[in-house]
Amino acid sequence: MATGHMVIDGRFELRGRLGSGGMGTVWRAFDLALEREVALKEVRLADTDIADADPEVVRMMRERVMREARALARIDHPNVVTIHHIVDSPDMPHPWLVMELVRGRSLQDRLADGPLTPAEGAATGRGVLAALRAAHAAGICHRDVKPANVLLRADGTPVLTDFGIAVLEEASRVTMTGGLVGSPEYIAPERLHGHEGDPASDLWSLGMLLYVAVEGRSPVRRPTAAATLAAVMTAPIPPAHRAGPLEPVLQALLVRDPAARPSADHLDRMLAQAADSAADSAPGAASPSMQGSVPRPVHPLPGPGTNPNSFPPPVSTTDPALTERRRRRTRIIGATVAVIAVGLVAAVIATVFVVIPKILEMGEGLAAGTRETPGAGPTDSETGENGPEKGTGAASTATLLTPAAVRGVIKKFEQASGSREFAEFTVYEDRASADAPVRGRRAAFDNYTYEKGADAAVRARPSVAITTGDAKVNLNTFAWDALPALLRRAARTLNVPKPKYRYVIVTAAWAFNGDRPTMMIHFTDDYGGGYLAVNTQGKVIKTYPADS
Repeated sequence: MATGHMVIDGRFELRGRLGSGGMGTVWRAFDLALEREVALKEVRLADTDIADADPEVVRMMRERVMREARALARIDHPNVVTIHHIVDSPDMPHPWLVMELVRGRSLQDRLADGPLTPAEGAATGRGVLAALRAAHAAGICHRDVKPANVLLRADGTPVLTDFGIAVLEEASRVTMTGGLVGSPEYIAPERLHGHEGDPASDLWSLGMLLYVAVEGRSPVRRPTAAATLAAVMTAPIPPAHRAGPLEPVLQALLVRDPAARPSADHLDRMLAQAADSAADSAPGAASPSMQGSVPRPVHPLPGPGTNPNSFPPPVSTTDPALTERRRRRTRIIGATVAVIAVGLVAAVIATVFVVIPKILEMGEGLAAGTRETPGAGPTDSETGENGPEKGTGAASTATLLTPAAVRGVIKKFEQASGSREFAEFTVYEDRASADAPVRGRRAAFDNYTYEKGADAAVRARPSVAITTGDAKVNLNTFAWDALPALLRRAARTLNVPKPKYRYVIVTAAWAFNGDRPTMMIHFTDDYGGGYLAVNTQGKVIKTYPADS
């Protein structure tokens, strides 16, 4: 005590607080015996006097810190914090963990400066994934992967820490009866249904961490913990807008069926590909250290089916039908440009040179037709406000979000799948997706996709539709004629004045509507979004504005 600092166990001199949370405080300390700086974790309930604590809670905490020590001791990996020593005795009110001092800040602190670039996100994701793979190989699930538990070394290498609530395969759970451990917005949905110890749950949390890291916001955070947990279980995940080449990773991870998430090996290849793509598009971007060299995948990577519990489906770049459509689109666009160059005045040519690159960038099906400017409200032809709708099918409209266009898309899905009933159906302004039941297989579905202007819908991949049992609905039972009025109402009430995306999701069984078929009208922008929940008669049953 000669320096005025508290000394723990006659050896570790506390020199400053590094951080604190619900399970204790972490201190910067100096090991007087080995003359090196270390981190000391004081394991105690925050703001609780140990003398007043429930003896069972005290016992639980002691067991938990010993489990953290044992878990860390079983892992020797550069992306996992190293444990040096345990300080615990009957004379001490609570135990201490002596750990490696990571000279840097947490990912949470880094995100306070702004989102990560896709390249930084991909490299950080690979580092955290490497740590999780080492933990899973040792029989340990972390269960609390979040930015505050990822430390960044000086060179940017991520280090996973705080294994205090990890599950060891051979150990029983050490929680209070009915207790839920973990941070609400990062908890995997299957854990809320009582399924623990699955490594895929850590991958969901990693996906949520990456979404927050590159988008700068959480897609499920709500004003209360209860509302956040409800969103984790059922709320649609809005599309990512800043993720770039990392978006397929988010799509693959944030699907509510753990069996549909990619394996660790597959995910590492996806992250490597995203890192390479991001580096190619942004030379010189900073990227944390990554472990090892991983070959790029040589086949399309499967993603989740589109449903209210997952992202829109990634478009396979090697789908033969899609490839042929793109070739046909390229030929048509080329011919169109040639004709325009010969036959139109210079002013029209200038307009075309603005429109065509935009169409190519947005991935439109064909150059014909006029695409709505992102963020613009419904036009008269879309809403039918000043007269009947123009056109008789999806290909003849500027957007698929009209009654006639939606019915046309439904018909194409029925023709492609041979089914008149679907588990989920999602329609954007320029594309759509549906999950159709597989004949003869209960609760098995195939995902079909459609691009505006295409001749037909195509099967994309097997899908896991998150519904009640094998619930299905005939999409024609919905009052699609109400769609224009619903879009206008959404524009007035969802607090998204300039939406980047407007889309409709139909689910055969929605928990918050008594497991009945429900339509949801979504408006989203860079900061989040809101939606209307609508019954089959076109009546709004719930309104969820942005930031509510």
